[in-house]
Amino acid sequence: MADIAYPIAERTLANGLRVVVSEDHTVPTVTVNLWVGVGSRHEPAGRTGFAHLFEHLMFQGSRNVKSGEHFSALMAEGGRLNATTWFDRTNYFETIPKGALDLALWLEADRHGHLLDALTQENLDNQRDVVKEEKRQRYDNVPYGNALTDVYATVFPDGHPYHHPTIGSMEDLDAASLEDVHAFFRHYYGPNNSVLTIVGDIEPEDAFAKVETYFGSLPASAQPPPRDVHHLDPLTEPARLERLEDVPNDRLHLAWRLPVDSDEDYLACSLAFDVLGGLSTSRLVQRLVRDEQSATAVHAHTMGFVDGVSLGLLIIDVAAGTEASAVESAVVEELERLIAEGPTDVELESSLAETERSWLSSLASQEERADLICHYTLLADDSHYVNTLLNRVGAIGRERIKTAAAAYLQPRSRTVVSYLVDEQEAAA
Repeated sequence: MADIAYPIAERTLANGLRVVVSEDHTVPTVTVNLWVGVGSRHEPAGRTGFAHLFEHLMFQGSRNVKSGEHFSALMAEGGRLNATTWFDRTNYFETIPKGALDLALWLEADRHGHLLDALTQENLDNQRDVVKEEKRQRYDNVPYGNALTDVYATVFPDGHPYHHPTIGSMEDLDAASLEDVHAFFRHYYGPNNSVLTIVGDIEPEDAFAKVETYFGSLPASAQPPPRDVHHLDPLTEPARLERLEDVPNDRLHLAWRLPVDSDEDYLACSLAFDVLGGLSTSRLVQRLVRDEQSATAVHAHTMGFVDGVSLGLLIIDVAAGTEASAVESAVVEELERLIAEGPTDVELESSLAETERSWLSSLASQEERADLICHYTLLADDSHYVNTLLNRVGAIGRERIKTAAAAYLQPRSRTVVSYLVDEQEAAA
């Protein structure tokens, strides 16, 4: 495994903002990435979709910034920027020429500290409509668009933080008052619930001084709830959901509950998913796509979460003329073989090589490196994770993968969400 040693410098401001700087003078740009410790898992019943809503509202202006000006001001300097929401966090990021760093930090500080000055009923109504249109485009009006929503709801029980997707409920958003939305911001948005990472062409002390200038006066206003752990063991019997849909072909989504992202067994399970279906040489690709031709595509990956459980997922497109049940049976056979025998030396070598390739590729991007540093600083309290992951993965051997597969990837522990072609709808 490659020896990684990206420079990491850390400081925490008096208001609780954690700041991480990784200097990189290869190009004259700087990436600013700010993670807030609020995602869809923090949303109580009746308030789903709020975390994602703020991803939109944060671009609608703040005390000293007009609606849309965050984008226009930074793009005028040659910058690119965006935001995303996930189960465990919301993040905001921009990459700009190093001369625009002060502008980027001022804009971020203004909206993270003073958004509510501009969060009006008009802005709320406008962005609710934007979210509804996003849901129509990305979920409701595309084949398999709600499949992952069904997976989450079937794998995780009602009331669990990961049961509902980040897009949330449109009914909840419609019912939200302006004060509800203001209260959500006051509860979660504040420097004491955030991590700010700067990666690029700047000295650490200079970066810390600039962050202090723009963020230092903001109060430690966030009041996140105490950290509860909603642990879930693997299922003891299969869970199923079947939908007849107007889709191009039958598609199987097979999912398992995994340990949390920071657990060594999570890394072992990730390698097991590579062996099963994550590589072009993986077992299910070889068997189902190339040999039997009972599937046209196999995808496998894991989603690392922090609140008591993670998720492993196989997605298989079933070939025309093949029964989905036959493909599922083949998956069960390969699971049983992996649990009984573990991976071969060649399979382990291939999985480790792909992990190394993808990790180094991610870190080579200034933007992705900033994002990964933020990720593990906020969620695992480990800003140096980017430098140590490959060593941790490299220490996982065949027996650890076999043991983890036996603990978490038993066939009886699977969830199966099937999207099957509605023959009557297809005929019509």
